[in-house]
Amino acid sequence: MPSDQATRLQVAAVVAFYMTSALVMVFVAPDLPLLFLLLQLIIAVFLLHASASLHKSVEIPIFDLQVAKKLLPVVSVNIAGLVFNTLCLRDVDASFFQIARGLVLPLTIAVSSAYTRSAPSRNVIIAAFTVTTGFMVGVAPSSSTPVSAIPSTLSLFYGVLSSLFIAFHAVLIKSSLPHCNNSTIHLAWWTNIGSAVMILPFVLIRGEISTLWAMSQAQNWNGTLFVWGCLVTGIFGFLLCVAGLLSIKVTSPITHMFSSAARSVLQTMLGVSIFKDVLTVNRAASILIILGGTM
Repeated sequence: MPSDQATRLQVAAVVAFYMTSALVMVFVAPDLPLLFLLLQLIIAVFLLHASASLHKSVEIPIFDLQVAKKLLPVVSVNIAGLVFNTLCLRDVDASFFQIARGLVLPLTIAVSSAYTRSAPSRNVIIAAFTVTTGFMVGVAPSSSTPVSAIPSTLSLFYGVLSSLFIAFHAVLIKSSLPHCNNSTIHLAWWTNIGSAVMILPFVLIRGEISTLWAMSQAQNWNGTLFVWGCLVTGIFGFLLCVAGLLSIKVTSPITHMFSSAARSVLQTMLGVSIFKDVLTVNRAASILIILGGTM
C-alpha cells in the first residue's frame, strides 16, 4: 500500500473514532456537571494505567514538575473548555448545542492564524464567514420555537466560551506534544490528571458532593443508573480525549474542526429522532449553513 494511501486511511480511522466517541458523549448531560466531569477524568486516568498494564506499547509518563509547568497552559484551557461545554449541554437540547458550538471552526481559524502569525487563505475566510452566518441564523429569535426550548442567554454565553477555549486548546496541543515526547498517550495522561486536580476545588465549592449525598438519601434514588452514567461518561470521555489528540496530531487544529462540524449533523439527527429535541426551521437552516461552510 502506498504511504500516502496508508496515511489517508489512518486519518480516516482516527476521525471516525473521534466522531463515534463524541456522538455518545454529547447526549450525556449530568445533573451534577462538575462532579460527573471529575469522575470522567479520574476514570480516564485509571483506564490509561490499566491499558499500560495490559500492553507494553502504552507508557505512562513519570511525573516531572518541569513538564507539568510547561503543560499548564494546555491543561488549564482544556478544563475551561470542558466545564463550559458541560454547562452549555446541561441547559440546552442537542440541536441548539450544535449551533452554540458553531463558532468553533471560525474561532480556531482566528486563533491558529494569530498563533502562527500567518493570514488565512481567501477560501478559509469564506468558510469561516459562512459558518458564522449559520451560527447567527441559529440563535436568531423564531416564533416557531416553543417557549420551553428557548435557551437562556447564559447558555448561549457558555456555548461561545466553550467554542473559544476549544479553539485555544486545539492550537496549543500541537505545541504541547514535543514536551510529551510527541506521545498522545503522555499528553492524555497529563491533561486528565491535571484537569482533575484543577476541577476538584470547584466541585467542593459548589457543594456537588453534598448534593450527591442528599440525592442518594431520596427514596427514588437509583444508584445503578448513577454508576452507569459515570461509566459511560468516563469511558467515552477517555476515548474522546485520545481520539481528539490523535486527530489533531495527524492532521491540524483546523482540519480537526472539520470533523467536529460534520458530526454535528449526525448528533442533531440522533437528538431529534431519539430524544425528540426541537428542530425549528431556523435551527435546521443554521446547521445546513454551518455544514456547507465547513465542506
